[in-house]
Amino acid sequence: MKMPLQTLIAGAIGLAFCLPAAADTMTRDQVNAEEKRIEQQYDAAKRACDSRSGNAKDICMAEAKGNEKVAKAELKARNKATAESRYEAKMARVEADYEVAKERCDDKAGNAKDVCMKDAKAVETKAKADAKVARAADESDARGRDRVAEARREGTADSREAQHSAARERCESLAGDAKDQCQQRARAEYGR
Repeated sequence: MKMPLQTLIAGAIGLAFCLPAAADTMTRDQVNAEEKRIEQQYDAAKRACDSRSGNAKDICMAEAKGNEKVAKAELKARNKATAESRYEAKMARVEADYEVAKERCDDKAGNAKDVCMKDAKAVETKAKADAKVARAADESDARGRDRVAEARREGTADSREAQHSAARERCESLAGDAKDQCQQRARAEYGR
């Protein structure tokens, strides 16, 4: 069963936002045990990828590397319990999901691949913007609302630009009047 990329990323970001804001730090032995467990999971995932070939193997490896990177970032966030470490964990998830999405796009060709890449970039841009807003809220102080509002404004602008770029790319597969109308709708929808 395949889940849409947006659903997977939204779930991952939701999970990342659930990281505890103020956790007790872990002992060095606990951290070492977790690091060893993460490494073992990564090694097992890599071995599972060996039975695949072509782009399926590339996707599998991207997932394995991404999961390792996310697990390490989440471990750091649990151990340090700072706004910055929680932000880094969220960004690790966003970057890992984007790398997998790019690999999935390699199965396509031509304009379909270009559209897939632009869509993946739009999802990544939105997820990064959401993580920045969450960090601004997490670090809130006397200027907290201003920082959150600014992060939200910047994120919305970046996200809309990425979505507009993806919409323009979808229009490229069309010709003549259909292409012109598609481009006009894209400009109107995204205020360009």
